Amino acid sequence: MTIRLFNTLTMQKETLLPPPPGPLGVYVCGPTVYHWIHIGNARTFAAFDVVVRYLRYRGYQVKYVRNYTDVDDRILARAREQGKTAQAFAQFFIDEFRADARALKMVPPDVEPRVSEHVDEIVSIIQALIARGVAYESRGDVYFQVSKYPAYAKLSRRNLDDLVAGARVEPGEQKREPLDFALWKAAKPEETWSWDSPWGKGRPGWHIECSAMSRKHLGESFDIHGGALDLIFPHHENEIAQSEGASGKPLARYWMHCGFLDLENVKMSKSLGNIVLLRDALKQVDAEALRLFFFSTHYRNQLSFSEKAIADAELRMEYFYETLRKVDGAAGGPEAAQVLADFEAAMDDDFNAPAAAAVLSELFAELNKPSKDKAKMAGLKRAALRIGGVLGLFEDAPEAWLERHRERMVRQRDIDEAKVKALLDGRAAARAAKDYQASDRIRDELKAMGVEVMDTPQGQRWRVLPG
Repeated sequence: MTIRLFNTLTMQKETLLPPPPGPLGVYVCGPTVYHWIHIGNARTFAAFDVVVRYLRYRGYQVKYVRNYTDVDDRILARAREQGKTAQAFAQFFIDEFRADARALKMVPPDVEPRVSEHVDEIVSIIQALIARGVAYESRGDVYFQVSKYPAYAKLSRRNLDDLVAGARVEPGEQKREPLDFALWKAAKPEETWSWDSPWGKGRPGWHIECSAMSRKHLGESFDIHGGALDLIFPHHENEIAQSEGASGKPLARYWMHCGFLDLENVKMSKSLGNIVLLRDALKQVDAEALRLFFFSTHYRNQLSFSEKAIADAELRMEYFYETLRKVDGAAGGPEAAQVLADFEAAMDDDFNAPAAAAVLSELFAELNKPSKDKAKMAGLKRAALRIGGVLGLFEDAPEAWLERHRERMVRQRDIDEAKVKALLDGRAAARAAKDYQASDRIRDELKAMGVEVMDTPQGQRWRVLPG
C-alpha cells in the first residue's frame, strides 16, 4: 500500500513518490508572532504534526521545517505601542508559541527558521528576480511584476481579470500594476528594525520570506508544502511565483491545505472577536482530547468547535484511558497485525485521521470484551499505543491522566471533594457491614452530586459524570 495525498495544485489525490536521496522535505507555514495562537491555528499545526508522525511511522526520513514570521507590520506596530523592541516582542511570542505547541503535544520541527535570520537569502532571491526581469525596484521598494509571470494563479485558479478588477494600490505603494506585490519594503522613519540592501534600508515583504527559508533548508525544490486553506491566495500563490520565477524549478511537488475551524458554524475571525486562544482552551479541556476533536473531521474539511463536541472528545479519551488502565499489566504477545493494517489503510488515504480514529475505537471495543487470552489483549494494547503514537495520544500513564481529568472535572463542576471522600468512606463501611441498602443510598447521593462510583478489585474508584 502506498500513501496517496490530495494535491491542491492538481486538485486530485496523487501517490506520494519515493523522495530523492536524502530526507523527504516538509515545509509548513508557521505563526506570525504578534499574538497567541487560536484553536484554528492549532488545528492546522496539529494536522501537519500527524502528517509528519505518520510519514516517519511508515519509514520515511523526514526533514520538517516550520517557520516563524518575526518581521511584520503588526509586530512593529505592537512593539512600539508597548515600548519594546521588535526583536524582544517577537521573541516573547515565539517562546509562547513553543509552550503552546508542547502543551498540545506536537513534535518539534527539525528546523524553526525565522525571517530576521534569513535576510541575506531574501536579498539574493530578489536580486535573481530582478535579473530575470520579473521584479523591479521603485523608490526603495521592490515589487514582483505579476504580468511577467504567465503561470501566476496556477495554485488558486483565480481569474486574473477578476483579480485586477478587485485590486487597489495602497497609499505609499509605487507599483507599476495593481497585482504586483512587495518583495522588499523601504524602511519608514519610525521603524527601528531594518536591514541594508542594494535598494536602501528596508525589510522583507511577507511572501518572500518562505521562499528564502524553504530554499535554504530544503532546496529549490522539495516535497510537501503545507498550511491553512486561507494561505492558498495570495501567500502560497506568490511563493510559487517568486520561487519558480527565480529558480526556474517547481517549488513543491505536493501542496496540502487544512480546512477552517468555526465556532458553532461561525468562522473564527480576529476582526469579529470570536476567537478562542489555544492556551485558554487547554485550561478547560485535556490536550489529547482536543487533538481527538481535531481528528474527528478530515483535515481538508471544515470543523465546527462547540462545547458538546469537546465534551464528547474528553469523554472518549476518558473511556480510552480507563480501558488502558484495565489492561495495564498485559504484556507479551504479537502485535495486532490486522488492526495496524486497517489503521495504515486509513492513513494512507490522504492521512484520513477520522477513519484511523474509527479503527482505534473498534480496537478499544475489543479490549473491553471479556477475554482470558492475555497475549491477544497485550497485542491489542501494543497496537493501540502505536496508533496513539501517530495521533499524539496515550502519552501519559493511565492513572496520571485519569487523576488529572478528575481534578479538572471537579473544578469545572464545583464538586466538594472532601464530601465525596466522606461519603465513599461511609459506603465502604456500609459494604463491609453488609448494609447494602445504606451502600445504595450513598451511591444515589453521590450520583446526585454528579459522581459515579465503580467497584473494582482494587477498591472503590470514582469519576465525575458528564454534565
